[in-house]
Amino acid sequence: MATTATSLPAPFTELEPWVADWARPTRQERYDMRLSKSFDELAAFYDAIAPRAEEAIEYLNALDLNDLPDDATRLLQLLYSLILVSYAVNVFHQPRIPDSGAAFFNTTAEPAV
Repeated sequence: MATTATSLPAPFTELEPWVADWARPTRQERYDMRLSKSFDELAAFYDAIAPRAEEAIEYLNALDLNDLPDDATRLLQLLYSLILVSYAVNVFHQPRIPDSGAAFFNTTAEPAV
């Protein structure tokens, strides 16, 4: 079976509907996606990915982080997005940081993949 740019490792194929939006290579792209979504959309993503996070981490821990196959890289990117979305869902209860006005910050380094 051929893999596509939306495929994930076999144990995680039910999460593939989230790949197109959330498997983003940079923190800025993930944050921009968070800001483009409604709270309900963020909660749906969180509710789909969070229950599988520990299993995904165990799966990825068995691989060489510096030589991940593309499908595992997408799974890692979903976890990165989960972390970013978790604040909006569990702490802020909205996509934006409350009372932050027009403030923003730039990321100067990305996690190594």
